[in-house]
Amino acid sequence: MTDLQPVSFIVPGEPQGKGRPRVRVLPAGPGKKPIPMLYTPPETVAYEASIALAAKDLMQGRALIEGPVMIELRIVQSIPQSKSKKWKAQALAGEIPCTKKPDADNVLKAVCDALNGVVFKDDVQVTDGSFRRRWGAIPGVHVRIVPLCL
Repeated sequence: MTDLQPVSFIVPGEPQGKGRPRVRVLPAGPGKKPIPMLYTPPETVAYEASIALAAKDLMQGRALIEGPVMIELRIVQSIPQSKSKKWKAQALAGEIPCTKKPDADNVLKAVCDALNGVVFKDDVQVTDGSFRRRWGAIPGVHVRIVPLCL
């Protein structure tokens, strides 16, 4: 029997998106071509580790979700200090849309990749989802994974 209870947790701090893979060219020996090597940026590796750590605390003793899941994200981004008090108040009230980087789809990708083998077996199981991106006094990503029964 699969546990169909949702998994909810918060990743504290400024939201980050999945960084694009980078290329490092390794020198080759004499007469040989250089070897290109792809790697994930260190900032992305660290952010995904913090997501996985937040989820692992909740998953202690619980089996990985095996079936399809829905993911819900509430992405809360800090308000720039350079803005006026009026602008900040409007942003907190939801009157000003949050259009600050990172893109919501890149945050989703970082979260899904970090949860592989932690909450679910593979992020291919994510069949449904939603996100909201808002300004807030305390930045973070609120994550909710809901197992879907078929």
